[in-house]
Amino acid sequence: MAAHPDAMIVVRTIQVDTPETVVTLPLWAWHLLAFVLPVATLAALVTGPHGLPGALLVFSLIPLSVMLDNRAGPSLSQPDASISPAPFNVMVLLLTVMQVCNVVLLGRQVAITGLDHGGTWVLAFTVGINSGYSAIVVAHELIHRSNPTLQSLGRLLLSTVCYEHFFTEHVRGHHARVGTPEDGATARYGESFRAFWKRTVKQQFVSAWRLEQKRLGDVDMKVWDARNLRNRNLHGILMALAWLVGLGLAFGPGAGVLFLFQAYWAVKLLEAVNYFEHWGLTRSGKKVQVVDSWDTDNWFTRFTLVGLSRHADHHAHASRPYQQLRHFDESPKLPRGYFGTALMGMFQNERFQEEMKARLAQRGIRP
Repeated sequence: MAAHPDAMIVVRTIQVDTPETVVTLPLWAWHLLAFVLPVATLAALVTGPHGLPGALLVFSLIPLSVMLDNRAGPSLSQPDASISPAPFNVMVLLLTVMQVCNVVLLGRQVAITGLDHGGTWVLAFTVGINSGYSAIVVAHELIHRSNPTLQSLGRLLLSTVCYEHFFTEHVRGHHARVGTPEDGATARYGESFRAFWKRTVKQQFVSAWRLEQKRLGDVDMKVWDARNLRNRNLHGILMALAWLVGLGLAFGPGAGVLFLFQAYWAVKLLEAVNYFEHWGLTRSGKKVQVVDSWDTDNWFTRFTLVGLSRHADHHAHASRPYQQLRHFDESPKLPRGYFGTALMGMFQNERFQEEMKARLAQRGIRP
């Protein structure tokens, strides 16, 4: 097991006269863990096509990540104000490029092997998991930036999983309504993942569409109203269709099939995360507090998922970049890191609910 990351970070940041780069580099180096699965997937697709054993070797990084996440200790260090944002911005840009390459190269893979090749399906599933944990997580970071170019890159990433409406619903819907009955992405106390999955996808899309219609001047306008030509959700649908048609024309219909396959698993993983990030929490005031989101102190989750684990601070200060997100003792804590909690929520839901209810009771938080 690697040395505890906080040990390295704290030692550097307490030196007041240390140059900015010395403060920044240790934290940045730990965040490079976010590249492991995207790089391995890209390497497999570039050097492929590979048979089933080679594809399974790359896929093995996923259960390995789950095991490491379940064993990882806490990361409680707070960000240093002198940290330079430049290398962290470069990271998300590189991850964006790799996601686009992985989606395109998956089409190349199936064009060579066809759909009856086991290794191709395993790699497609790996790309889907990578899209959920790399593309969507990075997109989530980018759509919260104030720079329009970075927001557009976030929307591009979301289009690679046919979920661009997340840009509208997450920023303008979820962040405004989190912890209330009106929020489609807040899982209710006692709600199973199956029930959440059945309602949340439709509810979020409908909400995103209505938010855009409101922005365009009439929440009740018809779908065929000419004003909807400026509807960002419509643009997102067209972007996803462009991916589907473009890959189909370039690599054959099999590429379109696997594009949709990987997008499905990416979205399933996203909604598994949405499911537990606010499960059973009801906001008591108008302003979102750090007790309205579940956190995990797990260091492996923090550094592989671009700071997503510090979700309480993100909801309290949505524009704060991932490297500056803070730890709060008062936020409710997940029973495991994001990897293990997502699996437990999806496949061991009764156990998940029992553990979450117990943790809420320990903190005196009532449903």
